Amino acid sequence: MAACTLSRGADRPPAVAGSFYPADAAALRQQVREYLREARERPSGSAAASPRPIRALLVPHAGTVYSGPVAGSAFASLAETPTRVVLVGPAHRVAFRGVSAGDFARYLTPLGALPVDREAIARLEAQGLVTCVPAAHAVEHSLELMLPFVLECLGALPIVPLLVGDAAPEAIDAALEALLRPGDLLLISSDLSHYLPYERARDRDRRSLDAVLEGRWSALGPYEACGHAGLGAAMRLASRRGWQARLLDYRNSGDTAGGRDRVVGYGAVAFCEP
Repeated sequence: MAACTLSRGADRPPAVAGSFYPADAAALRQQVREYLREARERPSGSAAASPRPIRALLVPHAGTVYSGPVAGSAFASLAETPTRVVLVGPAHRVAFRGVSAGDFARYLTPLGALPVDREAIARLEAQGLVTCVPAAHAVEHSLELMLPFVLECLGALPIVPLLVGDAAPEAIDAALEALLRPGDLLLISSDLSHYLPYERARDRDRRSLDAVLEGRWSALGPYEACGHAGLGAAMRLASRRGWQARLLDYRNSGDTAGGRDRVVGYGAVAFCEP
């Protein structure tokens, strides 16, 4: 796919199907359902459906064989169907300033398509709160990895895809405050530590997740979470709105499908109404 040829208003095809997750619909559906089943049957019960409304989730975005079980824990906690899903993730491949909205007609996946709320994006752009950088969205995996779970758990809901580039915290906060409305679900995409030995990773990730649960967004940086900017914005939003953070799952690639010499950490956290 020639990513830079994608234009606003077009359909965005999958960028990492067949590499980060199965391109075959049946295989992908089976994989997602298995991760959800495993999460719901975990003895700890931490990923059971929340009795309190969930307003935001932290979800990892590595290849599904690595982070899929933890993503399953995040989505298995949902007991209500939102009216719209707002996705926020870091831009790994294309550099830009600020927050970029994915102004496409639909995001396509092997499991179906998700319509984009382009009217909401137009309002944000008119207020100067977002830009639109199609090339960044065309090749980015951080939002795409969540879409099969959204389709399986929630259906083809309208989405607002936002990528964070070199953005001031105030810029992300302003975009989310202007965008979010009652009934929305906010999905924050981020992995945790990268390429540390297993025990060092667990220690760093424990401290990072403690900071998330305690609302200490200033304790998070790029070494703690690749999506620290979006995660910090969600934590500040939770503080303003009185949401409470709840740890659903933590594992790293050494627990799922990789070796333990150099691992990547994955956490699932729900931000719930009190």
